[in-house]
Amino acid sequence: MNQPIRSIEELKTVAAAGLATLYPKRLKIAVGSASCGLAVGAGAVEAAAIAAVKELGLDATVTRIGCIGFCSQEPLLDLFVPNGPRVSYGNMTPEKTRSLLAGYAANGELRPELALGRFESEEHVLTGEAHSYPAHDKALAEVPEWSSLDFYRSQKKVILRNCGSIDPLSISEVIARGAYRGALSAFTEMTPDKIIDEVTRSGLRGRGGAAFPTGQKWRFARSAGGAAKYVVCNADEGEPGSYMDRTVLEGDPHAVIEGMLIGAYAIGAREGFIYIRSEYPLAIATLQAAIDQAEKAGLLGDDVLGSGRSFRIKIRVGAGAYICGEETALLESIEGHAGEPRSRPPYPVTSGLWGNPTVVNNVKTWASVAPILTRGADWYAAMGTRRTPGTTVFSLEGAVRNAGLVEVPFGFSLSQMIYQIGGGIIGDRPLKALQAGGAARGCLPPSVLELAIDTEDRAGETVMIGTGGIIVLDDGACTVDMARHLVGFFLEESCGKCVPCREGLRQLSGIMDRICAGAGCEADLKLLEKLARTMKTAAVCGLGGMAPSAVLATLQHFRAEFEKHVHEKSCPAGVCEGLTC
Repeated sequence: MNQPIRSIEELKTVAAAGLATLYPKRLKIAVGSASCGLAVGAGAVEAAAIAAVKELGLDATVTRIGCIGFCSQEPLLDLFVPNGPRVSYGNMTPEKTRSLLAGYAANGELRPELALGRFESEEHVLTGEAHSYPAHDKALAEVPEWSSLDFYRSQKKVILRNCGSIDPLSISEVIARGAYRGALSAFTEMTPDKIIDEVTRSGLRGRGGAAFPTGQKWRFARSAGGAAKYVVCNADEGEPGSYMDRTVLEGDPHAVIEGMLIGAYAIGAREGFIYIRSEYPLAIATLQAAIDQAEKAGLLGDDVLGSGRSFRIKIRVGAGAYICGEETALLESIEGHAGEPRSRPPYPVTSGLWGNPTVVNNVKTWASVAPILTRGADWYAAMGTRRTPGTTVFSLEGAVRNAGLVEVPFGFSLSQMIYQIGGGIIGDRPLKALQAGGAARGCLPPSVLELAIDTEDRAGETVMIGTGGIIVLDDGACTVDMARHLVGFFLEESCGKCVPCREGLRQLSGIMDRICAGAGCEADLKLLEKLARTMKTAAVCGLGGMAPSAVLATLQHFRAEFEKHVHEKSCPAGVCEGLTC
């Protein structure tokens, strides 16, 4: 890319180059190389593929792609066959990789017995177009089409639209799938107010847990006075069992960059920050490479898209404090102060970074913006529910067969999530509890299974899913021990600024330790509830207010198990040491 992009024609020229590498005329070997894949050996699989290509004299290229979501099948390797299908193979090893490529080199064999699925087509979500693969070989007739797999049949990819299909370090490939068309349309065809109107009409709400209407937040910031304005991406993902934001940043960083670019134009900001925890080194490196590429392409920096406007993004790496996921603590950290929450009001949209209007949105929220502009607010609002349109991403973990990242429209039930997409409980054991919607939600009972996933609790109708982490517990888990673990997590992460949170969590932790050690009494159960309710009303920030809910919710739904620990000195699951089973 020798010149900055200034027009749709120049964007299409870059897209053509991207299509040539997305769907090459020679064999392409793509290895899923996000953190989940690398943790279980994707690096060795990639090395084996490179060695086999050289040894066998294959006319092929080996590339990395992000996570396609099916984490329990990692390492994943895909073959893009010239004038043929895309075939995905799961649980790969260096030995399987060499055997697969040797068979292909010998006679074009695609080893259907090793295949997880094949692709007939792939939608380019940002444009609504689709890439169709040539008819598959008869030998692959028994290999299921990818979208027919239980794990994918009910999913709708919007946020994860490019993850697992592009090289995240290739700006031309993401542009080939429609990236930056929304930004170009915004800068050349729309006013800031029209952009905000479209986002408002779509019904997009924050995907970080609070679910505040995105368009309304942007409008507040646009109308606020200030010497400067800022947009911030909250990528400080600290919930136990959650890794949705990390996967987006590792697999499609330009989705977030484009969203921030559009948001900055809408509110009048010239600078943005992505705040990300230091535990995500691959995401940080991928993001920085994407920012550098966007600057070189004239999509960031001065005179963005020939508009005369400037916008730059900087990465700020946090030390991994959970409290910095709270937006005011995050802003304090960006400014160089200790990550402690501010009292509100004023809110960041009027007084944020350095006292200036600031919009803070989650990774998934920013990644949802460009599709709204390219496909329209009506297209987006048609998904999900009337109260909460669109899709969101969940991490599905624990005692479930198909673990990984799931993107579905709001309104989907937890039962569908676990038993359709997740494939049910490992070993067909009974479901005991769910830890869903963030650590503060505690353990929820199986009775919530048929409730629809939404951004708020409505009795008998919905369950609030919060940040989107879902951990499935079978009958071998102890809910009392889980509550103890969650309290310990919040105690470790408390900033200590306010007494109710600092001292309350310390006391809650001590009581939970006593109960799990068999030294609890009836008075401890009463004190647990009293302490937790006091903290909820007296703590300064959301962490202190929500942390005791982990105890209250679990105690509400699983009181009988608490009482067995206290009165019978028994742990029915056999988890708590020193207690009888």
